[in-house]
Amino acid sequence: MTHAMTPATHTKIAHLAKRYQAASGLGMQVLSMIGGRAENLLERLPDKVKDRLEAGTERALLTALRTANSSRSVVGDQAGWLNTVATTAMGAAGGFGGLPSALAELPVTTTVLLRAILGVAVEHGFDPDSASVQATAIDVFATAGPLEVDDGSDLGFLMARATVTGPALNKIITAVAPKFAAVMGQKLAAQTVPVLGAVAGAATNYAFTSYYQEMAYVRFGLLRLSETSGTPIAELTQALRDEMNPKIRA
Repeated sequence: MTHAMTPATHTKIAHLAKRYQAASGLGMQVLSMIGGRAENLLERLPDKVKDRLEAGTERALLTALRTANSSRSVVGDQAGWLNTVATTAMGAAGGFGGLPSALAELPVTTTVLLRAILGVAVEHGFDPDSASVQATAIDVFATAGPLEVDDGSDLGFLMARATVTGPALNKIITAVAPKFAAVMGQKLAAQTVPVLGAVAGAATNYAFTSYYQEMAYVRFGLLRLSETSGTPIAELTQALRDEMNPKIRA
């Protein structure tokens, strides 16, 4: 059964669609700066790094999940711009030292990104200690990434999950890790561009943090809208898809 959407709901969908479409703008500027294309960035990484990237990304996500939420009792949620400043500084340090320092910076940046995403969840009234909310936050990493042109045809990461238990989170991380690994590989390659070094690292992290925070606003914004309007998340997701590109249908 399809629910009739109110004008207020349509207005909120249009707002979220604009946020989604604008999210990759900074990433495109990074690609322009480093003179590359997203699909070719991974080719710049040594084979031994590419071979270990998925496992390393999965470990980074597991570490981030443990650290991000537990750290909230020590350091409260920060404003979005502060998260961006923090990761930008880390990106500069990672890029300055080349690939080894960029690899070392990866789990730290992943943790800050997840903290930022959980902070957005809190902003929308969700409990960051809930396994379902944490799973939803991890799902944000299943997006195309800021260095890819995304027409909104694949919005699977927006779909609501059923109740998730703690052990199931590991399975979700395993499922998300391959896609996030490809995105992180692009980030690592961009950070190690010769000559640019720290500048590329800072710009890349700035773009990534801005992007994932915007995706979190879209994800948790839709979830909150579903709860307040009574409209199923699947219908809201379809409305968002249609708003971004009327030619796309599920």
